[in-house]
Amino acid sequence: MRLLVVEDERELAAALRRGLGAEGFTVDLAYDGREGLWMARTGRYAAIVLDLMLPQPNGYKVCQTLRREGDETPILVLTAKDGDYDQAEALDTGADDYLTKPFSYVVLLARVRALLRRGRGGGSALLSVGDLVLDVAARSCRRAGTAVTLTPREFAVAEVLARRPGEVVSKSELLHHVWPDDVEDVNLVEASISRLRRKIDLAFERDSLRTVRGVGYRLVDDRAAL
Repeated sequence: MRLLVVEDERELAAALRRGLGAEGFTVDLAYDGREGLWMARTGRYAAIVLDLMLPQPNGYKVCQTLRREGDETPILVLTAKDGDYDQAEALDTGADDYLTKPFSYVVLLARVRALLRRGRGGGSALLSVGDLVLDVAARSCRRAGTAVTLTPREFAVAEVLARRPGEVVSKSELLHHVWPDDVEDVNLVEASISRLRRKIDLAFERDSLRTVRGVGYRLVDDRAAL
């Protein structure tokens, strides 16, 4: 799942990218309002973490512009200001939630997950391929009703495949989505696929995660073969 963080404090932005990346999210960074607005318009993001005190333009204007253009991506705003009027203005421009700096990373992660659960239309974000179900917001996995424990990277790989059930996803695509900083090392994908297959298939005597030799991988509903 891809997130956009728009934050001009580069050390904070990098820390957020590392922390959210460790939870299985793919994080793109922008350092000013102009770049953030362009990335939000041209990319597809599950949520946006937006600093309000940005240069060129500020976060209020970025949020307001996106909402006027019909962009309904959930937005969590960050600010060093903690006044009631500042919070009210942020929410009035279309933000979904508000967090004051300095903040607890645990709280930020919980807020992001809450936004993903609600979305803009309500309800939980579930991906199903046969009886394999991924809860994207809770980062949980179940096979035929049984909980399966996945690492953040394993979940991220499963999510990319589950969003395109039956389609072949190449190793390079998985690298781009799950390991944006290690785009040359296909061994990361192969090792993660192997671990994921043991957990969601071999442990249940199933065959839903399939290798298409020389191309990539696909996730299918294999129940008809049972």
